[in-house]
Amino acid sequence: MRYLPLALAVTVLLSACQPDTRSPATSNMTTAASTLPASALEEATVLDLQRKMSAGTLTSHALVQAYLDRIAAIDSAGPHLNAVIERNPDALKEADRLDGERKAGKVRGPLHGIPVLLKDNIDAFPMVNSAGSLALANHHPKNDAYLVRKLRAAGAVILGKTNLSEWANFRSTHSSSGWSGRGGQTKNPYVLDRSPCGSSAGTGSAIAANLATVGIGTETDGSIICPAAVAGLVGIKPTVGLISRDGIIPISFSQDTAGPMTRSVADAAALLTALDGPDTSDAASNERPTRAPIDYISHLNAEALKGARIGVVRKLMGFEPATDAVMEQAIAALKAAGATVVDAQIPTLGQWDDAESEVLKYEFKPGLNTYLARNATPIHSLAELIAYNQQHANTEMPHFAQELFEQSQAKGALNETAYINARDKTRRLAGPEGIDAALKAQQLDALVAPAMTTAWPIDLAHGDKFIGAGYGPAAAARYPSLTVPMGQVQGLPVGIVFMGTAWSEPRLIELGYAFEQATHARKPPQFLPTVAQPARN
Repeated sequence: MRYLPLALAVTVLLSACQPDTRSPATSNMTTAASTLPASALEEATVLDLQRKMSAGTLTSHALVQAYLDRIAAIDSAGPHLNAVIERNPDALKEADRLDGERKAGKVRGPLHGIPVLLKDNIDAFPMVNSAGSLALANHHPKNDAYLVRKLRAAGAVILGKTNLSEWANFRSTHSSSGWSGRGGQTKNPYVLDRSPCGSSAGTGSAIAANLATVGIGTETDGSIICPAAVAGLVGIKPTVGLISRDGIIPISFSQDTAGPMTRSVADAAALLTALDGPDTSDAASNERPTRAPIDYISHLNAEALKGARIGVVRKLMGFEPATDAVMEQAIAALKAAGATVVDAQIPTLGQWDDAESEVLKYEFKPGLNTYLARNATPIHSLAELIAYNQQHANTEMPHFAQELFEQSQAKGALNETAYINARDKTRRLAGPEGIDAALKAQQLDALVAPAMTTAWPIDLAHGDKFIGAGYGPAAAARYPSLTVPMGQVQGLPVGIVFMGTAWSEPRLIELGYAFEQATHARKPPQFLPTVAQPARN
């Protein structure tokens, strides 16, 4: 059985039970600008909404209120996605201020008045930043993360925080993606009993379900690309150093980054333009080839595949026949759009896996301890966090344990030879001798593969049934990747991932946008309770 159509569901639920939370400023708006049908939010783009606000038929206040109402109807009730973990109590005030600026003739840019959801491992005043853990459920950072300051400067409204795989999925080897002690289990809006993937699960499900215009996720290895792919979204995992990590609860300073999760490449480009920029507090910013800002919107070229050379990494296929079949259709679409498509080899594929795992275990402890110390949090160290979870096992560990915490705690200092060798091996094999070697061998613009197989059934008792993905090389190399919807398997979205060398985001956006415009593969979620037959063969 399907749920009510979204517009009807919102109307029914809100008229029955939602309180009026609008501010007095609403009374000063025109009727057209102060009300917004729920259906107007479905698949709305940044450009669509900016046109309406510029024309005076929509205000940011009305837009924020409509999204808050939709969250109440679809996330907290209805299909009960459990994607939004906290709403910003100041969101309507922020919207009113930006409406006032627009009325006075000041428009900051494409994101002016646009509501954004943030993953709950990013500092954003006045909300909690918990990484989904009950240990930090009362941790209210006093300052915004650098990327949040950039968003506010660009005119974005911080709508709220999204649930995530607790501690960005770096706690247990048997975790369920999208589950946290503070937030519970997030659902996939396409098929509610399927995994949202992670760790940016809440952002993926929320943006797919049109609970905000755009969202921010974070990734160490797959945590943007995987949830974006299984939620029919565009996700950009940038080169490490393109977006500041200041104010983000860390896993690995070698591989961590934030990035856009949106319903279109154009929206991702607008969001990345606002987020891009050097930060003296983040050492990875020093690796940037230029400190000049980049307008990624200018790279939205629908003809970009003409003359492009694309390499298919077939060793990153073969995990799921149905997904491979959709990938073959995507390859045909690339060719039809003018690209030359060849089979490509990453010569070192898989050779860095063990080393990468060691790097993350070594870097997690000092990175987390530094964040906790700087923010005067209730928990002061990884050792204390392990003890907290043991003392609160009934709420923090009802489904899985903390093996990765314990393994990281047992690691030594970052000057140990074992760590240095693992770090250097990972970067070399995945980057210069991996992706770069593959691109150079056949003069390729990018490598492609299925971003992910279809989403698996949620299984809190046994954890994720992860069988294969294509995003790993870019994550280990610290290089950019971009996933774009390429089709569905029994109502479950699958995406294609484009990977390039360091700082190649403009080219990847060109290629991804051209593919998106040639295929228009994204379909909105239908909130199916289950699928009749397993998607996997």
